[in-house]
Amino acid sequence: MGEMSIGEFARRSRLSPKALRLYERLGLLSPARVDESSGYRYYEDTQLDQARLIATLRQVEVPLTTVKELVALDPAEMAKQVTAFWEEAETRHAVQRELVTSLVDRLTGRNTVMYEVSTREMPRRSLLCLKRNVDETGAWALGKEFVALMRDQRLPRIEGREGAVFSIYWGQVSADSDGPVEWCKPVPDAAAEELSAQFPELTLRVEPAHREAYVDLGPGGQISPAQWQLADESLRSWANAQLIDPAQLSLGPEDLGVRITYLASRPPQETTGPECDFAVPFA
Repeated sequence: MGEMSIGEFARRSRLSPKALRLYERLGLLSPARVDESSGYRYYEDTQLDQARLIATLRQVEVPLTTVKELVALDPAEMAKQVTAFWEEAETRHAVQRELVTSLVDRLTGRNTVMYEVSTREMPRRSLLCLKRNVDETGAWALGKEFVALMRDQRLPRIEGREGAVFSIYWGQVSADSDGPVEWCKPVPDAAAEELSAQFPELTLRVEPAHREAYVDLGPGGQISPAQWQLADESLRSWANAQLIDPAQLSLGPEDLGVRITYLASRPPQETTGPECDFAVPFA
């Protein structure tokens, strides 16, 4: 097996020495040998395939944490995971393309609704809620924690959208910003106090009856920031067409907020894809 310096390995793998040192720190690609006296790093030519694989994954913007998971898999499983990653990326890019179209339309004075907007009346409801300040990643983790709590207890079922689990975003949540997110489960009024006692980690509150404008996002789970923005733009375009003051969206009544509803045809599991919609209460 041929041994080479980090500089030669960098040249042959087309990775910089800086990248190689980073991959070593992350446990992605370690030198075959480190000279004890000089600290010089040496690689073997058999490591070139691994280096080029990592480089290719990074070229298609696979995050380093995901790269580390992928290179630990056998080739067949890695191929499946890479295919799934790229399908998700293409979906995300398609939504981003629609969002850019919406932005250009708005900047040029055109009023385009990217999603069909509908309205519904929501009744007064008792809610069991879990609220926390989270970032983009934490929002989904909070949802899984909430669903796990619901799954561990058999709760009385309320049919339809009125009984579906939903999450309220009380502030901006993104990769750059955290904000308060509240996951809610409607429960029957008559049993609300008794059920609340079974869930000390949850808060019981009552949401008043209200109207909602919403867009159907179809089956899924986690909503991308671009999809969120596109739905929001559609709702604001709809409000303008209906001569509704944009200030009335999600601001009246004041104790309501922008929400995503998850309607599962069976008890929600991590592998199911509930029907999702993005809704904004309006006065």
